[in-house]
Amino acid sequence: MRKILFTFISAVLLMGLATQQASSQNLMEKMKKKAEDALLKKTPAGDEQKDQEATTGTSSSGTSGPSNTKGGGLNAKTIDIRQQIADAQTAYDAKKYTDAKYSIRQAILGIELEIGKNILKELPEKIAGLPIVPEEDNVTSSGIGFVGLVIHRIYGSGEKQFTLTIGNDAAMLSAVNMYLASGAYASTAEEQNIQQTKFKDYRAIIEYDESSGYKLSVPFGQSSILVTEGVNFSSEDDFMNASNEIDIENIKKHLGEQ
Repeated sequence: MRKILFTFISAVLLMGLATQQASSQNLMEKMKKKAEDALLKKTPAGDEQKDQEATTGTSSSGTSGPSNTKGGGLNAKTIDIRQQIADAQTAYDAKKYTDAKYSIRQAILGIELEIGKNILKELPEKIAGLPIVPEEDNVTSSGIGFVGLVIHRIYGSGEKQFTLTIGNDAAMLSAVNMYLASGAYASTAEEQNIQQTKFKDYRAIIEYDESSGYKLSVPFGQSSILVTEGVNFSSEDDFMNASNEIDIENIKKHLGEQ
């Protein structure tokens, strides 16, 4: 096991982080095999408790107090990937395996966030003439080999908006792949708002809702999905032309998808 860890660490250190994409892809493939535990998820009860505390002014201990009116939130932090790898090695040598696993996951998380940021940098500056809404750019990850990696961007001006989401979401993929595998097309009035279509060389699903507009779902690679959404586009062709401005092959390259 020690030899495996040393091989893993060497692979990461040789990776040029964000600038050496090919190495990061190979590293992620090795890391995927190491990832094992699911992340703890927020419970609805916890969110409801927070909402109640905000409303009543009471804490979880039941005591009352003043509402917070100052503070700038938490400081933005970046993950030092090399330091996390070093920490993992130190913890492993000391037989502190839980600490070693934690540091390895932090390193994976840092790598995924860098890959996500690189994908955002290489997306178009405008889509359908709509500018980026910078404050909406977001990359999130669970730190377990792309499971839960989500890249999000919005383009918009006035009432028109184009939203782009790239991610690995088992629930989304399952629903889309099930529909595609069935080979079914819309056949009744109620089903006319969802159809199979083609996005470049990929099978996809397109949907339309009068309140939310158009939505295109494109599974690609082994486990990834591209979702675009358009509000106030004049037609399906108008929306598809906007979606076609996205270079899905470049996204696949960054994610190491086949």
